[in-house]
Amino acid sequence: MATSVTAAGRPAGAEVTAVGWLTQWVKGHKQAAGYVAVLLAIAAALFVWNLLSTRTAERSAGRQLEQGRLALASRNYQLAASVLSQVVENYAGTHAAQEGTILLAQVRLAQGQSQQAVEVLKAFAPKAGRDYRAQAYGLLGAAYENAAHPRDAADAYGQAADAAQYPFLRAQFLSDAGRAWLAAGDTAKAIAAYETIAQKLDSSSAAAEAKVRLGELTKGATLGKTPR
Repeated sequence: MATSVTAAGRPAGAEVTAVGWLTQWVKGHKQAAGYVAVLLAIAAALFVWNLLSTRTAERSAGRQLEQGRLALASRNYQLAASVLSQVVENYAGTHAAQEGTILLAQVRLAQGQSQQAVEVLKAFAPKAGRDYRAQAYGLLGAAYENAAHPRDAADAYGQAADAAQYPFLRAQFLSDAGRAWLAAGDTAKAIAAYETIAQKLDSSSAAAEAKVRLGELTKGATLGKTPR
C-alpha cells in the first residue's frame, strides 16, 4: 500500500510521530514544559511592549520635532534649540532624534554659534543614518567654513559627497569642497573636485561653474583628462 506524502514531500507519518513525541515529552516533563511556556509568554510580552513603546516614543518625538521645526521657521532660535535638544536627548535612536540633530545644528548656525554646531555634528555625522549622513557632513562643512577652518570644511564636504544619494547633491558638495580647498590653499585637490563634477556629473547644475573654475585654475589644460 502506498505511503501518504505531505505537501512538503515528507511522509505523513513523520509529522504524526513528531507531534506524538512532543506530546509525550510534555507529559513526562510537565515542570520543564511549564517553565518553557512561561519564558515564551514573557518573551512575547516583552516584544509587544517594546514594539508599542517604540511607536509611542516615535509619535511623541515627532510632535516635539514639529514644535522645534516651527520655532526654527519663525526664527525663535532659543525655543527651537531648547525643544530640539530635548528631542535629541530624550528620544535617542529614533528617526525624529536624527532629524532633530540636523535641525539643532541649523539653529546653532543661524545663531552664529559655529563651534557648537561643529561639536554637535562631529559626534553625529559618523553614526548618522543613511538618509541623514550627507546632510550632516554638509552642515559640518558649513560650520567649519564659518569657523575659518577651510581644510576641515573641505574634508567634511568630501565626506558629504561620498554619502550623497543623488548625483546633483554629490556635485553640489564637491563644488563646496573645491571652494574650501581653494581657501585652504590646496589647488590640486580643488582641481580634482571640479574635474569630477565636470567629467562625471556633467548633467548637474554645478557642472557649468566647475568648468569655469577649472578654466581659471588650469587655463583649460585639464578639461580633457580623466579625473584622478
